[in-house]
Amino acid sequence: MKDSQRDTTQEILLSFKIGPRYEAQKIIGYGAYGIVIQAKDLERDQLVAIKKLNKIEDVVDIKRNLREIKCMRTLKHESILSIKKLIHIQENPKEIGEIYLITELMETDLHRILKSDQELTPDHGLYFVYYILRALKYIHSANIVHRDIKPSNILVNADCTIKICDFGLSRLIDSGLEDLTEYVVTRFYRAPEIMLSSHMYTKSVDIWSAGCTFAEILGRKVLFPGGNYIKQIDLIIKLLGTPSEDDMEFIANSHAKRFLQSLPYHPRQNLREFIAPNASPEAYDLMEKMLEFNPKKRITVEEALRHPYLADFHDSDDEPVSSETADFQFENQEFTFDELKTLLLEELEICKTLDN
Repeated sequence: MKDSQRDTTQEILLSFKIGPRYEAQKIIGYGAYGIVIQAKDLERDQLVAIKKLNKIEDVVDIKRNLREIKCMRTLKHESILSIKKLIHIQENPKEIGEIYLITELMETDLHRILKSDQELTPDHGLYFVYYILRALKYIHSANIVHRDIKPSNILVNADCTIKICDFGLSRLIDSGLEDLTEYVVTRFYRAPEIMLSSHMYTKSVDIWSAGCTFAEILGRKVLFPGGNYIKQIDLIIKLLGTPSEDDMEFIANSHAKRFLQSLPYHPRQNLREFIAPNASPEAYDLMEKMLEFNPKKRITVEEALRHPYLADFHDSDDEPVSSETADFQFENQEFTFDELKTLLLEELEICKTLDN
């Protein structure tokens, strides 16, 4: 490491106002919404991860942080990253201040594993897919859609324990259909209905994203690496085949439907040959059901868990559902920045009492 890089790293670590209980050790991640470091909890003699959220500038920032913090506080599941403790430093009452989320320290994420030379057996794939779906069952039972399932949001330990993270794009589903009012899901993992029918989505968008992740686990490459949404749709159709008129009936946007109908016809390809020929027929049968073009025909998380591919793991008595859901009332009406700031400060006060 060059001296300038070392100095910058040290400056970042020193900028974390987390003492005296926590000792900053090293930076482990940079994201669009904050910096994550490894630290030592001196009180409990254990390592933790601490995420310092970026400065909140506008209404979009506040809503994202409210969603993430509320979900991480409310959803209590072994495969979902939760808040152990929260530190809030507010030196100026006119500003929100600095927010630090203390969580369990995980060793890596699925994206890094898939990009590495680490060997993955068919059993690894089976294990990962089962526990991703098991966690999604819990999330969906709380009427929450994650909306950004992808390998980098699946944290992993050496024993293959997983935790789903990053709930900043999540939304509560009350009626089964909700307006889609903002960017959701990293493009490579984005369901067709998000790109073609911009005013609706259901929990099935998470199943599509999990299906893309499943394919990436088996094939060690991104399934649909489109450079823009038109190329993304093109890649999907070239692999899954041109959808029938019946399978396009969910598309309410007439321009989107005409665009789709204008594309050349493509027969459905064999997923197994395209991704990884050595995987089991059961694996590809489940994947095909998760990557169903029509969201109304796409397999649900409960149906997926009952699929023969997961028979050795599936146990309905050990696949918990949520007894509560996060309060997303701030999504249902127009709030000013100051009103949302008050809601966020109230949520932070609740979380400051946590010490898990």
